[in-house]
Amino acid sequence: MKVTENEPLPDRVEQFLRAPRPAVIGTLRPDGSPSTVATWYLWLGDNRLLLSMDEGGFRARCVARDRRIALTVIGDDWYDHVSVRGKVVELRDDPDWADLDALSQHYRGVPYPRDADFSPLSAVVQVEGWHEFRSTTRT
Repeated sequence: MKVTENEPLPDRVEQFLRAPRPAVIGTLRPDGSPSTVATWYLWLGDNRLLLSMDEGGFRARCVARDRRIALTVIGDDWYDHVSVRGKVVELRDDPDWADLDALSQHYRGVPYPRDADFSPLSAVVQVEGWHEFRSTTRT
């Protein structure tokens, strides 16, 4: 497994990341320990991705304090995955839910439900490093 730093992702990795795949994000808690949770993401291109979180929620507080994140995206076979590491370069309110709707459309094909008790906050992440793992059990 080769970790690649500060280089554009190859087309095959970008294609992998463009699909609506399960992902797990890692952030740092106030004491420096890691925290992970399943998440949606949207690949924007140019080594950037979009996340949405609840403004004032645990993950938003972690990201506001320490903008470093890690994200592992899982393929159809969970042995196939891509992990990226980066920094949140933009945190912005999403008052009209445009970013959250884009994520919901990507994963579910419908806008995010408006009855949710949620104040969306968008995060744009600049990817600084990545690696991929591909199954060795394929025939």
